[in-house]
Amino acid sequence: MGELRNIDVKQLNALALAYMGDAVLEIAIREHLLRAGRVKPKVLHHEATHYVSAKAQAMVVHKMMDEQYFTEEELAVLRRGRNAKSGSVPKNTDVQTYNYSSAFEAVLGFLHLTGQKERADGIIQYAIKAVEENREVSK
Repeated sequence: MGELRNIDVKQLNALALAYMGDAVLEIAIREHLLRAGRVKPKVLHHEATHYVSAKAQAMVVHKMMDEQYFTEEELAVLRRGRNAKSGSVPKNTDVQTYNYSSAFEAVLGFLHLTGQKERADGIIQYAIKAVEENREVSK
């Protein structure tokens, strides 16, 4: 691996931030599931999809926006992420849902790369709780 360059995170494009945020969320969700005692690989993958799906992430973003959870800086990153054009959308979701999902991941990536780990963790814990509450209501 070459020398790490010091990049200006605020200048990174939103899809690059979302790429990082996706990894941050994935690790957090895997840890959450393992700590909850879910250890069978097939169960883990199935359970993880409830948290990392575009639909779940978009639901969390809307809930957080309704509750004015985001800071102004996070809202700016969220808008950039929502408006970024990825060129492809997974076949099992619509463009708007996918855009909000990417926006959520961009915020997490931004927070991670700017060293705001506690804030990122707080948002992830909020998201986990929101998804679990939503699953209980849906049953």
